[in-house]
Amino acid sequence: MPDHADLIVHNASIASGDSSRPQARALAVVGGRFVHVGDDAEVLALAGPQTQVVDARGRRLIPGLIDSHLHVIRGGLNYNLELRWDGLPSLADAMRLLREQVARTPAPQWVRVVGGFSEQQFAEKRLPTLAELNAAAPDTPVFILHLYDRALLNAAALRAAGYTRDTPDPPGGEIVKDGNGEPSGLLLAKPNALLLYSALAKGPKLPYDYQLNSTRHFLREMNRLGVTSVIDAGGGFQNYPDDYQVIADLHQAGQLTLRIAYNLFTQKPREELADFTRWTSNNRYQQGDDFYKLNGAGEMLVFSAADFEDFRQPRPELPASMEGELEGVVRVLAERRWPWRLHATYDESIGRALDVFEKVDKDISLQGIHWFFDHAETVSERNIERIARLGGGIAVQHRMAYQGEYFVERYGAQAAAHTPPFKRMRELGVPVGAGTDATRVASYDPWNALYWLTTGKTLGGLSLYPSSNTLDRHEALDLYTRANTWFSNEEGLKGQIRTGQLADFALLSADYFAVAEEDIRQIVSLLTVVDGKVVYAAGEFAPLDPGIPPAMPDWSPVNFGSRYWKSEAAQQAHRRMPAATACQVHRHAAAPASGLADAGGFWGALGCACWAF
Repeated sequence: MPDHADLIVHNASIASGDSSRPQARALAVVGGRFVHVGDDAEVLALAGPQTQVVDARGRRLIPGLIDSHLHVIRGGLNYNLELRWDGLPSLADAMRLLREQVARTPAPQWVRVVGGFSEQQFAEKRLPTLAELNAAAPDTPVFILHLYDRALLNAAALRAAGYTRDTPDPPGGEIVKDGNGEPSGLLLAKPNALLLYSALAKGPKLPYDYQLNSTRHFLREMNRLGVTSVIDAGGGFQNYPDDYQVIADLHQAGQLTLRIAYNLFTQKPREELADFTRWTSNNRYQQGDDFYKLNGAGEMLVFSAADFEDFRQPRPELPASMEGELEGVVRVLAERRWPWRLHATYDESIGRALDVFEKVDKDISLQGIHWFFDHAETVSERNIERIARLGGGIAVQHRMAYQGEYFVERYGAQAAAHTPPFKRMRELGVPVGAGTDATRVASYDPWNALYWLTTGKTLGGLSLYPSSNTLDRHEALDLYTRANTWFSNEEGLKGQIRTGQLADFALLSADYFAVAEEDIRQIVSLLTVVDGKVVYAAGEFAPLDPGIPPAMPDWSPVNFGSRYWKSEAAQQAHRRMPAATACQVHRHAAAPASGLADAGGFWGALGCACWAF
């Protein structure tokens, strides 16, 4: 053990996730790893003149959260452009924020609300009408994505996107027309979301320098919520290597505040085998380092295997060509020992994919590859057992928290009671991890996912699951930390507060194990540490916050408080930032030139731009 630690945190209530010492009071870090976890006295004995010593003031400290399915690379490129409705309690609040953003957004820019919310979270239990959008924004294009089932475009957005009465419906989508045959502004996935993606892609994009800034702000937002690692699942309209350059450059500059393991998502239908043959030839599995590394293939391996996730639409039938196309890709991946992840919502899709995997396994063992299915909402016990026999895993996400009401309407409450059957998966010995599938089909807030795992409730308050399909809080946290390391082949490297592991952890605004269940969703981090360095601090720990420059452009919703909304009490914990001199709200030197703050408004003092420092 070294003579002195780089960082010590003491007087904490540590839930280590390590069964050999589940509770502790203090920890010490040297060189980005935990070197001692124990009592205050023995850890403080490692303090030296250069040691950073933090008094946790009795707060709960947990391992850094790991999201095993997040579209963080794509999300970062656009974060500064997006007005977040995540967590807002009412449509009235959402529309007020929209009108305020419309007023500050210059032409020809759009105002975009790109997923992360459900109408079920609103007190009104509805989306805005197209008439309301047109009244709020007669001239500024407005695009609102609701899950992956629909998008709402005001008249200005329809004009900007070029939709007319003559624009044909794409396969699997509908441009809804009004009584005069003109586009109404409603786009529907039936069930293919390509139409929604394509409409969004017509809007202006950020220049490269702004994308760097935008990504840093999104990473900071994840740090605010206690997230320290993610596995990026690729995504539609996310091209490799071009769209990965921002993350790669931030990593090169030492500005990543999240550890990112990324999967490669095929890019063009009928060219999937060529993609993966080329990528596996030119890249090495796990190339990179503990901050940024290649994690394999997926979540899209072949387009013919995509069964989508829109429970407002009937389950799609996969084409007969799927098995042959999937087999070619899986054989290449298995031969080269590249793990893969495969998007599969329905048991029928999973069964057909498993037929392919079992066929390949007869020639090339799949054991030890760490391949897995994503989502698996309706997976059967028989197929769970098949996954276990082949050495696979299942990564679940809280999409049912956002779509549970729609699933019940179509399939009934009894079918929803074990959708997905995550508790049974664990009992049958399949590696199971948890995540969000953010930023569009659900929010990136991990505390919503932990709430869903432990209560079985949707955002709208519907109880989906009996106790036989919920987890206790320790089990749920384990899925969001230690268990998720299986999916990036990093078991024993992180996910616990344990000597020798990477020093990633979060000090919480409230005790996750003690608060009322509804208050789980209001938790944030007050101190987030990655690689032994403070990457985010707020509340009483705000003087430790490293800060980042304000969001670019200056009219970005981020500069006016847009992020995951938490309750007033939780907001108070992270409103106070390190002191300076100019801002009349927070006393920061780098305040906006105009008076943006409205301390009495919904966002309170977060109406100013300096919160990011």
